[in-house]
Amino acid sequence: MEVTWLCIMAFMFIMYAILDGFDFGAGMIHLFLAKNEKESMLIKRSIGPFWDGNEVWLVASGGLLFMAFPKLYASFFSGFYLPLIFVLWLIMGRGISLELRNQLDNKVWKALWDKMFGISSLLLALIFGIAFGNILRGVNLGGVENGISAYESHFFFSPLWTDLAHSENPGVIDWFSLFIGIVAVLALIIHGGNWVILKIESPFKKNVSRFIFKITIAIFLLLIASFFILPMVRPAIYGNFFDNKALLLIPFLSVSALLLSAIFQKIGKELAAFISSSLFIAGMFVSAVISIYPAVLPSTNDVNPDLTIFNTSASNYGLNIGLTWWIAGILLISGYTFMVHWMYRGKIADDVNIYKQYH
Repeated sequence: MEVTWLCIMAFMFIMYAILDGFDFGAGMIHLFLAKNEKESMLIKRSIGPFWDGNEVWLVASGGLLFMAFPKLYASFFSGFYLPLIFVLWLIMGRGISLELRNQLDNKVWKALWDKMFGISSLLLALIFGIAFGNILRGVNLGGVENGISAYESHFFFSPLWTDLAHSENPGVIDWFSLFIGIVAVLALIIHGGNWVILKIESPFKKNVSRFIFKITIAIFLLLIASFFILPMVRPAIYGNFFDNKALLLIPFLSVSALLLSAIFQKIGKELAAFISSSLFIAGMFVSAVISIYPAVLPSTNDVNPDLTIFNTSASNYGLNIGLTWWIAGILLISGYTFMVHWMYRGKIADDVNIYKQYH
């Protein structure tokens, strides 16, 4: 049952990364490319009906994590308390910027909230990527110093940063987690760009296409580098892939999806490009889960063991009851997501006069 719930949690976080990921990506596209009112409103209209609904997947994922793996939830939310507070404020910042931007017809006022929208999106993508880097690298469970635990084995505290170097007690931000954060930012720029292109009908999408093609080249080079960097941080990170070589197909297909995304975009297959970038995100997430399995939060010390799906899970009774309610809940949230996307299907015309309201 623990493996079943690991798959469920992976599915929930992947759906959040794909759905809210294109929101973050669109915000970063706005930050870097939107040069006038028309381009700004095109981007915002492309995500307007969806962004707040997409955040439901994050709330649902957090609730399920608490139900299925309570010890892991307690460890995450105490050890990553400061980054999570940043996430909370940045999510509010994105929402506020979209709500308040058109409340005053003033260029300075609009420019302020436009920057808030773009910077909040960028920092959210970066922080989530850095958090993911911490999970891949591991944390100092128990706060071990000189071989002695400062507190219980499943708790930890990470400063925001130390000297950015990899050590026994690294900060949330070190060179490795920052590297993963940059990869996440670039991946979501590509994904968000594909979404914007899919949803708008405007010459502006050519600018977006050229921009994300350059980003694709950059992230492909970083992915090549990551295959050498990952073993430097966790020497056994490829162990599960070598034990079952068929699993190597997952990262291979994921990187292939990234390249196909660029190819489809070049030949005008916009939906295929968006699906490909979604598969790239899903494939890289699944690859990361496999690389640390059965751990879900590795330990960087030899005193306290990794947190795994087996030593952090709820009882079998709780997991079985939770599965029943999850099935009902996922049908509701999936139905809502489908309905909203069906209602707002199609493209947005290149006519700034219709953009008085975008939420």
